[in-house]
Amino acid sequence: MQNKQNEHKDLTGKTALVTGGTKGIGKAIADRLQQAGAKVIVTARNPPEESNSDHHFIAADLMQAGQVTKLAQDINEKFGGIDILVDNIGGLTTPGGGFSALTDQHWESELQLNLLAAIRLDRALLPKMLEQKSGVVIHMSSVSGMLPLWQHNMAYAVAKAALNSYSKALANELAGKGIRVLTVSPGATKTPPMEKFIQQIASSTGLTPDEAFQHLMREIGGIPMGRMAEPNEVASLVYFLASPAAAYLTGANYLIDGGALPVA
Repeated sequence: MQNKQNEHKDLTGKTALVTGGTKGIGKAIADRLQQAGAKVIVTARNPPEESNSDHHFIAADLMQAGQVTKLAQDINEKFGGIDILVDNIGGLTTPGGGFSALTDQHWESELQLNLLAAIRLDRALLPKMLEQKSGVVIHMSSVSGMLPLWQHNMAYAVAKAALNSYSKALANELAGKGIRVLTVSPGATKTPPMEKFIQQIASSTGLTPDEAFQHLMREIGGIPMGRMAEPNEVASLVYFLASPAAAYLTGANYLIDGGALPVA
């Protein structure tokens, strides 16, 4: 019985930071890491809706370099650094319609949110991990990085593809220094942003939300498991990758899409 209890608390003594950790997939990840015994810090631009959250919240806009620097300083001063970093911040903010609908500002905004925010934070927090010669960095990407839908998410998909490449390069650089770097690419997941995305498709096509979802599924070839993922299912994968059970894993991109991507 004692061994089973320890297995569920295998992150005891670890400190984790989850960006965008106040709702959706980010909150599910923060909750799961805490269940495993980790002390969890979450950051977002706005405080969590639940005032009784057990997570340590620090407000920050990671698209602002100065706020990233301050966040890292606060974490290092208050917590002495972190052991697990989950770069979860991101999202689709640009219009559909292909290349002609996207301005320079659209491209820059999507790259800032889905690529550069993670790069800045990694650069700010990795020195402490290098000092302790241990750590795990997990980048939350998307199947869109491998299966872009030009009519819906071109800039977002390109930014996530760049994140995938950066994550692999960083993993290779740090593999011999005690730090593991991994990527997780969820497919369709039941979150408010996904519901908003489907509603936007419905509005632009004249379909109902359910018809819009079925239309989207046909465009990506369907989901063999027949449903979207739950946030806690994505969180379970992230927990495993952050845990000692994944000690020999680095540099890989893990899909969690119900079998939707045609090839791995």
